[in-house]
Amino acid sequence: MELEHAGVPELVRAWVAGWTVSRGTPSAVEEPWGLRVDVGLPDHVVRHVLPDADEVTVRKVAGTVTAPGTWLKAFVEPELMAGWLGAGWTNDAPGFLMATELRRGTPRTPDGYTLTSDTTAGVTRIRVLAADGSLAARGQCAPVGGVSVVDQIETAAGHRRRGLGSLVMGALADAALDRGAGTGLLGGSTEGRALYETLGWRTHAPLASFVNRAAAGPAAD
Repeated sequence: MELEHAGVPELVRAWVAGWTVSRGTPSAVEEPWGLRVDVGLPDHVVRHVLPDADEVTVRKVAGTVTAPGTWLKAFVEPELMAGWLGAGWTNDAPGFLMATELRRGTPRTPDGYTLTSDTTAGVTRIRVLAADGSLAARGQCAPVGGVSVVDQIETAAGHRRRGLGSLVMGALADAALDRGAGTGLLGGSTEGRALYETLGWRTHAPLASFVNRAAAGPAAD
């Protein structure tokens, strides 16, 4: 995938394809409005991903929701989407659809830490262990069709500002390139966005996430 020629809907579909592999869910199902992923967790039963969201589409999809634990993901500003939804929908933390052309260059592992890597069922998991064996940082990626979706990046509170996030991202990029991927995609948080931007990632769209934790009827007019 060439980022300069890729539109947001194309990036979204590639992101969803990799996310399902990363999380071990069934493949996404095509719907008239976008993609449905049957996640199957108690608080995340299903997610509806709308690559091309507008008010009419969001209201229509939200109006079909009856199961608690249903998520809606759209690539618009969260404040805008909030006005399209009725009661019962909770705005999760704002996010960003980000992408980059992958480059090699894993930073040196800081003294006192150990970097480990394993690949299972198409998912490469990077872990950084502290001297006592505890988990200091982690992340994973799922290369699918030349695109590697980066997921679940986390640094433990006591180990931040030591370059471990950059270490994990570099190791994941190297692993993805080894498996034939050239483009990286992720859904980043506000916290993570600053790190990713320093590593050359660029925001392509806002990511609005809403969850209905109780049975819902149609969205409000």
